[in-house]
Amino acid sequence: MSTAKPQLRLISHKLCPYAQRVAITLFEKRIPFERVDIDLANKPDWFLGISPLGKVPVLLVDGVPVFESAVILEYLEDRFEPRLHPGDTLDRARHRAWIEFGSAQLALIAGLYNAPDRQGFQDKADALSLNFARLAGVLGEGPYFAGPDFSLVDAVYAPIFRYFDIFDAIGDFGVFTGLGPVTRWRQALADRSSVRDAVAGDYPVRLREFLVRRESYVSTLLGAQLETV
Repeated sequence: MSTAKPQLRLISHKLCPYAQRVAITLFEKRIPFERVDIDLANKPDWFLGISPLGKVPVLLVDGVPVFESAVILEYLEDRFEPRLHPGDTLDRARHRAWIEFGSAQLALIAGLYNAPDRQGFQDKADALSLNFARLAGVLGEGPYFAGPDFSLVDAVYAPIFRYFDIFDAIGDFGVFTGLGPVTRWRQALADRSSVRDAVAGDYPVRLREFLVRRESYVSTLLGAQLETV
């Protein structure tokens, strides 16, 4: 196998948490790459030719498309140092399982910001709190998921926690109440340069604009907040 580093091009969207996890991993492995953000509401024809599911992210490896974020992460892990999965087979499987759990939290977050009323919103917030409590029970001594070393699990949860920077500015919905280990983990991830660099500087503004357009309960909260500014 050639030892030459391939040319990598990440096809992304400015708000996509799945693309963020790939970007974080690329930064952690210090792999040069080009990032191309597209408009998912107006997908270019060339994109549909490389993404069978019509979703981002897609990683072009010397022009060859690899799609689905979990698959991209595994490719990067197999191909490039440093390793971000544990060496032990069982530990590695456990990490992959918690990555899948993280993807399920993104589905709950989508339900949160699309909830039409307060009760629906709070139900999703409570479900997230319960799931984060499960996470608290498996966290190591920190600062990261499995201790002092950053892993792919951390790359997956950093974009999840980033949503709450906006939600916390709206109000306290009790998602992290009593979850000190998760709160400390969240902060450690937010402080990491790879996590900060995975989004553009205007990410908070773009996310707020996206949420306002949802015509949901969180949209009304954001609208009321803007009116008082």
